[in-house]
Amino acid sequence: MKFLVFLGTVRDSTPPSPPRLGARVAKSCLECLASRHDEHEAELVDALDYPLEPVFKPHFAYPRSKAPSGLNELADRIASADGFVMISPEYNHSMSPALANLLNHFGSSLFAYKPSAIVTYSAGQWGGMRAAIGMRTFLSELGCLPVSAMIHVPRAQDVFDEDGSPLDGVDGQAWFNYFGRTFKQLFWWAQAAGAHRARVDPHKVVRDFTRDPSERNAP
Repeated sequence: MKFLVFLGTVRDSTPPSPPRLGARVAKSCLECLASRHDEHEAELVDALDYPLEPVFKPHFAYPRSKAPSGLNELADRIASADGFVMISPEYNHSMSPALANLLNHFGSSLFAYKPSAIVTYSAGQWGGMRAAIGMRTFLSELGCLPVSAMIHVPRAQDVFDEDGSPLDGVDGQAWFNYFGRTFKQLFWWAQAAGAHRARVDPHKVVRDFTRDPSERNAP
């Protein structure tokens, strides 16, 4: 199966220090997936690689030939994925606005009927868990329902180095075991959802909302 790992931060400066703390968490997640679950494919989607216009216009509102650079390619990657790992810092007890902005550019029909896993981190003691609570609602509305197990990394700068490896004195196996509980749930649901999608096309059972918000209206 194929999974996209979304890194939802574009902060690349100091303070705070170290910069791009989330990149360490993302690299560690990718290493765990590669070393323990190499039967699956995992690819990074870094929000920093998608500079978007300040005036919001979703991908599906453009003619495909005129969509901003990279969005068509990312839409295709989302559509072909079996599930998602969503990595976010916590800003003001909420998920990263950069991650929300990137995801909001795509219709929920691309994400729907596939599972997701929530990974949050912080430089402090809570590990982004308050952002994770809000992410459950956000991801459910996108249609990629999050699995029950979540990953929280408090004081991430004291856990992983710049390449995602555990720092000296950190039990890397214990961290990968912790990650694995969430990832195994993700794999189980992705396999179950994929098998059923192959039998019954959900987009034919439930009509997708594609253009007009009035499609959501009650009679």
